[in-house]
Amino acid sequence: MSRPIPNTNDSHSVQVILPQKQLGCKSNIGFIGASFIIKKKGLKKAAATSGVRAGVGGYSYLSEPLWWFGMITMIVGEVANFVAYAFAPAVLVTPLGALSIIVSAILAHFLLNEKLHAQGVVGCVMCIAGSVVVVIHAPEEHPINSVLQLWNMATQPGFLFYVASVIVLVFILVFLYAPQYGNSNVLVFTGICSLMGSLSVMSVKALGTALKLTFEGKNQLLYSETWFFTFVVAICVITQMNYLNKALDTFNTAIVSPIYYVMFTSLTILASVIMFKDWADQNAGNVISEICGFIVVLSGTILLHTTKDFERSSSFKGGYASSINSGGYAPLSPTLATRLYNGSSEFTTHDEEDAMLADQISLQRQG
Repeated sequence: MSRPIPNTNDSHSVQVILPQKQLGCKSNIGFIGASFIIKKKGLKKAAATSGVRAGVGGYSYLSEPLWWFGMITMIVGEVANFVAYAFAPAVLVTPLGALSIIVSAILAHFLLNEKLHAQGVVGCVMCIAGSVVVVIHAPEEHPINSVLQLWNMATQPGFLFYVASVIVLVFILVFLYAPQYGNSNVLVFTGICSLMGSLSVMSVKALGTALKLTFEGKNQLLYSETWFFTFVVAICVITQMNYLNKALDTFNTAIVSPIYYVMFTSLTILASVIMFKDWADQNAGNVISEICGFIVVLSGTILLHTTKDFERSSSFKGGYASSINSGGYAPLSPTLATRLYNGSSEFTTHDEEDAMLADQISLQRQG
């Protein structure tokens, strides 16, 4: 399966890694974080207009300008990601996506009335601190001189086993679990997005590197491998967008964003370590520090999720109104584990907002 790799020099590529990496990572944070909020508002508006939500198979959002504006915003952020992946290791770029969750949480607080409480702010600070640790101890990018070198990495037995496992799991989720549990368990739709996302990142990195080399005068478009990576990117991105729309339309943004981030980032780092051997040249101290930084980021996202918008979750259960009437406080929302694994949509689906949306749809149908 391996093919000979052209012997070329890339002496100046290392010198541009840092500024390009910083440009891509900083640019995608705001755009991707904002896109979640804009797209969700577009999905809700489209559902109110047509009466059919994306979570149950509707595609009316395709005619909603607000959704397209959110989509364009996400594309701009992903282009910045594309640049970052071409110049930096995935184990560095991907964890920094936690900062986009902070943007999403802040915008959701003001635009979607999904309240961000004090402990959620602590979660945001943890995400930032963990990201700093990840950046400090991140591995250096290995020089790549040809797309054939990437193809050899992609066809090594370990990574082929990972790809086969992902494909099997995606088919199981799509055809067995999504029809029955997709609208009640947030892990189904986000799991599909995350699994496909890990493959898309590897292909995006390969395609981005190929284009970078082409712009440097070493044409990689002559190789069929470059076009194969392009095809994989297209398939993975289309699948991701489809099921991410379903997840955003079915569940609260405060749930989708952090869970998607945790699963997507973990799987992407695993895929990158297998394919690119990112940690092979690092000492144990750097690897452990990077893992600890990543754990801090994950803890921050979980804290942000479990403390955000708990009043609304309580009111959906009926406890909020009764506690307010009695002069007390609303009870806290169920734990993260309960929300994910109890198999009931009452903890994870839109609560008060969905009730309002359902009323609008019902009135339109009666009219």
